[in-house]
Amino acid sequence: MLRFPKLLIALFAVAALAAHAEDKSVKIGVTAGPHAQIMEQVKKLAEKDGLKIQIVEFSDYVQPNAALAAGDLDANSYQHQPYLDNQNRDRGYKLVTVGTSVTFPMGLYSKKVKSLAELAPGATVAVPNDPTNGGRALLLLEKKGLLKLKPEAGLKATPLDISDNPKKLRIKELDAAQLPRTLADVDIAAINTNYALPAGLNPVKDAIALEDLKGPYVNVIVVREKDRDAAWVKTLLKAYHSAEVRKFIETEFKGSVIASW
Repeated sequence: MLRFPKLLIALFAVAALAAHAEDKSVKIGVTAGPHAQIMEQVKKLAEKDGLKIQIVEFSDYVQPNAALAAGDLDANSYQHQPYLDNQNRDRGYKLVTVGTSVTFPMGLYSKKVKSLAELAPGATVAVPNDPTNGGRALLLLEKKGLLKLKPEAGLKATPLDISDNPKKLRIKELDAAQLPRTLADVDIAAINTNYALPAGLNPVKDAIALEDLKGPYVNVIVVREKDRDAAWVKTLLKAYHSAEVRKFIETEFKGSVIASW
């Protein structure tokens, strides 16, 4: 009679160990603001499938990739593909995209003018100082008819690639995270939405110009090359690409952040 309870105890122990073996804890880097808010929702869903996520917030674009490459993170979610490509090329990282996340349309903001037509000759325009987002800002300025770029400049255009600048705009390159704070000192600033929203700027309501939603700047979820096919990555993507997370994005950001799936 004593053997049956012992057998049950053993079976429960094995089941508990198996369940524990399926659990996985990962650290995911995000920039503060929308990326962090979205990942909080992903975290809740992923935990139901045994994936425990620790969210690590950063205030710039450089450190999340450095931390991932060094092994201090398991994944990050904050950048678009052109930025990742540039980081891999320049820094020798072996980081890969495993899925898309959201699109943050870049906007032009101002506290001094209400439209681009009001820009005076010699106006100061602040843009991000990293190659891909700086190029993105210049392409937006070109799209809005404020300047022209050399055709061969591509996505990594710099102020040196400006071929025509009829208003003699002064381009000021600054750290992307600092741009919202410069609005009192410049005429317009090209600001990424993930930095605009925490600063109280709504792209839909406050931007005097906004880039097209279709383009190469959809954000991506990134891991080290060796983790590309890891089981936890599939669990992460399942949670991120869920109807629940899409609904949160649509409700919380009201069109200023666009789900990619």
